[in-house]
Amino acid sequence: MPHSKLSGTAFHQATKHSYLSVQMNPNYVDASTQPRAFKVYPKFYRRVKLIPDNPIHAFIRLTSAITFEKIYKNEPYQLRVNPSAGALYPTEVYIQIRGVEGFIDGIYHLEVENNCLTLIYELIDDGLESYIIPNKRINGFIFLVSCVYHRSSWKYQDRSIRYCLLDSGHHLGAIAASAYLHEKNINLIFDFDKLSLNADLGFENKEFISSCVISGETHENPVRRLRLSVPFVCGTDYFQANQFIEDAYQATSMQPSHQQKLEHPQFNFHRERFFENVWNRRSIRRFQRQSIDQKIYWQIWQDIQQPIPTENFEKIEIYSAVHRVEGMTPGLYNGRNLIESGEFSEKTGYLCINQALAKDCAVTLFFVSDYLSYQTAVQLAGLIGQRVYLSSNYWGIDCSGIGAFYDDEAQAFLGTNKDVLYVMAIGK
Repeated sequence: MPHSKLSGTAFHQATKHSYLSVQMNPNYVDASTQPRAFKVYPKFYRRVKLIPDNPIHAFIRLTSAITFEKIYKNEPYQLRVNPSAGALYPTEVYIQIRGVEGFIDGIYHLEVENNCLTLIYELIDDGLESYIIPNKRINGFIFLVSCVYHRSSWKYQDRSIRYCLLDSGHHLGAIAASAYLHEKNINLIFDFDKLSLNADLGFENKEFISSCVISGETHENPVRRLRLSVPFVCGTDYFQANQFIEDAYQATSMQPSHQQKLEHPQFNFHRERFFENVWNRRSIRRFQRQSIDQKIYWQIWQDIQQPIPTENFEKIEIYSAVHRVEGMTPGLYNGRNLIESGEFSEKTGYLCINQALAKDCAVTLFFVSDYLSYQTAVQLAGLIGQRVYLSSNYWGIDCSGIGAFYDDEAQAFLGTNKDVLYVMAIGK
C-alpha cells in the first residue's frame, strides 16, 4: 500500500521495535557526522537581541533557551529547556508578533544559538491566522513548532517520526511553562492547514510544522494568507531525505483530532522555584533504586492530570509500573487502580530494551492512546512528558524519557490494544 494511504496507526506499527529488530539493526552512528542542530538565517536579516530584563523577551527566550554548555570530546555540548531524544533537538520555533510594543509586526525565527529573534517576514494585511484560525486576527503571539527531521532521522531512521513529534510535544510543554511563569494564557492548536503553511514558509521537504500555540487577543478581523513566500533556508548543514518520514507526516497532517472544550490548567507552583526548576531540568542518567514518598508521587500525578489548553485533543491513558513507592503495593496500575500486584522492575527494564533506567527507577510510566490524529496524540504525549519532568524535578524526584521499547511486548504487558507512545521513568 502506498505510504500516502496509510493511517497514523499503520505508520506507528511500521516503526515498532522488537527484540529481533533491535539485534538486526542497532542503529550505530558516527557521532562526527551529526547534522547541525541550529537553524540560522543569513546575516542580512534584521535581528532583535533578547534582553533578560525585558518581560516579553524573557517570555520568548524561556521557551527555547540553552541552559547548559560544556565541551565534550573537543566539541561544544549544549542542553536546552526542552528535552529531546538523544539531545538531537530537531525542533525550531517561529513566532508571529502583532500589535506588541517594541516589535515590528512580522514573523520571526527564534535563533536559539545566538539568543535573538530574526525577522523573516513583515506583515501588512496578511498573517498566519489565515492558515490556523481563518477569519480571525491575533494581537499578540502565534508560536509555530517545526521539525527539521534529518537531525533526528540521522540516528533513529524511520522511527524518528515518533521522536520528532514527541520532541514537538516537549517543546510545547516548554512554551507552556514559560507562559505560566509569565502569566499568559495559551491555546494549543493541532488541526490546521500545515501543508500550505510549510510551502509558504519555504520549508520544501526538509522541515515541517507540527503545532501552534496562540497567546493574545482574538479579533473578528480576517487577514489574508502570506502575500509572499519566505525564502528557503536549510536547518542543517547537510540533508538526507527520508521518504517514509515525509509520507508519514503528509498523511497524518490531514487527520482531524477529537474535540473538547478549551480549559486552562490551574497550577499552584511557587514561581521563582518553578523558574529554577525549568532552567535546571535534566534527564537523569542513573537511578539509585531508592524509594519515593507516596504523597509526592500522587502530587506529581495530580500535576500531570491538569487540563491541557486545547480544543484539539486525544486522550492519553497512563499505566504505571510501581516498583519503589513507600506505602504502595508494587505492581501494574491503570491510573490509580491496581491491575496486578508484583515485582515488575526486571520486566520494565527488559521492555525498554534493557535500559537500567526503566528497571532501577521508582515508577515506570507508559503512555498509550486510541487516537484519531496521530500527530496530535504523540505531541500530547510529549507535552505530558515535559510536565512529568518539571513536576518530578520540582518535588525533588529525578526523571528520564524513554522512546525505545519493544512495542508489542509492552502492549501485552499492559494488557491493551492501544498504541504505546512514550515511556517515562521517575525515581531517586
